[in-house]
Amino acid sequence: MRSLRRLLTTRGRAFVGAGVTLALAGILFGFRDLTRFGVLLVALPYISAMLVRTRKTRLRIERHISPDRITVGQDAHVALAFENVSTTTTPVFLAEERLDYVLGDRPRFIVGRIPPGRVRIIDYTVRSHLRGRHHLGPLGVQVQDPFGLATRAAVLEGTADLVILPQVHPLSASRQPSSGVGSEGELAHLIALHGEDDVTIREYRDGDDLRRIHWPATARTGDLMVRQEDRPAQRRAVVLLDPRPDAHGGSGAMGSYEWAVSACASIAAHLCETGYAVHLVCPETVESGRVTASLQIDEILDVLAMTQLRSQATDDLMLREAQALAAAGGFVVAVVGPRGHEVTGRLASLRQPGTTGLALVLDALAFGQPPGRPGGSGPRPDPVAAHVDALRLAGWRAIPVGRDEDVPHAWAVLTAATVGGAR
Repeated sequence: MRSLRRLLTTRGRAFVGAGVTLALAGILFGFRDLTRFGVLLVALPYISAMLVRTRKTRLRIERHISPDRITVGQDAHVALAFENVSTTTTPVFLAEERLDYVLGDRPRFIVGRIPPGRVRIIDYTVRSHLRGRHHLGPLGVQVQDPFGLATRAAVLEGTADLVILPQVHPLSASRQPSSGVGSEGELAHLIALHGEDDVTIREYRDGDDLRRIHWPATARTGDLMVRQEDRPAQRRAVVLLDPRPDAHGGSGAMGSYEWAVSACASIAAHLCETGYAVHLVCPETVESGRVTASLQIDEILDVLAMTQLRSQATDDLMLREAQALAAAGGFVVAVVGPRGHEVTGRLASLRQPGTTGLALVLDALAFGQPPGRPGGSGPRPDPVAAHVDALRLAGWRAIPVGRDEDVPHAWAVLTAATVGGAR
């Protein structure tokens, strides 16, 4: 009886309460018809609960997402296929899809009767203003009796993932962003001085393709050596993303970190289209060992879709990896927040003599209070202008970026800037 009571709806409980009252009144005043009516009101909800509980229905749920990778603000269409794998027709039931909150309100719909072996498909649309991997499902269903006196809830297992990629802005530039090493169509200066093997051969690391082992260099050094690039003369670009929480301000889609991720995605897409071999330096590529490989734009977008703010513990390792890549030829694009003078100096040293360094320095305070820093307490970060000036003195093209700056305009200003300053 207690298990049946849990299945009663508010209406069913009201029926039971009213039935008990009428039955007692009928007994007290001697009205048998009133007593019978009260007993009927009590019995009806429990009979409905018993029917709801004993009715067995088996459903198979499949989700088809089109497309399964979308950019921020784009719609994805989800088709929910309900297949009745039981031997009886399903009752009418209420279904609610459970979604990550960033995908919007949970869609709810009434599913009609499904005969055995038949499939019914229901479509809905989701969108997100935040990148990342978001979950669809599981599906919650509720079955009620025709009077709404009892309901049974169940969760149908099974989920699907939807990847939200960062927004990619079309970029243009008044001139090519790089010069010197790895510039337009030229052999890298380091290759000309030392030969291709000195630039393209490095020590073997876990995860490297064994087909890339360079046996002459291995025999010469006694250690396994691999080719870093199959085409060392291809123009190379290193894109660096600053992941430190205290280097960014604001939160959500309007925070500086989301601006930086979108900027890196747009710059990487632009460089890939113009024939550069792009290396992405962020915590995810450093930890996975993919930082040394030139990635295709789809791979870069997948990494940037999942990247998150990290503590400063990864900062030193990222700078060392970026230093090794920049030393092998190519130019550097850095999207960073305010840094300490020592770290800014190390960042400035990434630009090799004769190459180009491009830096977008985010004004974290213009975007909002940095995460984890209460308002008015703790040291404020150094002015953005000081970091921009330090990079310019080191030969970089660097500009500050505020909250209202859009990525295409910032890139146009940066690529048009003169070395050490802005036009």
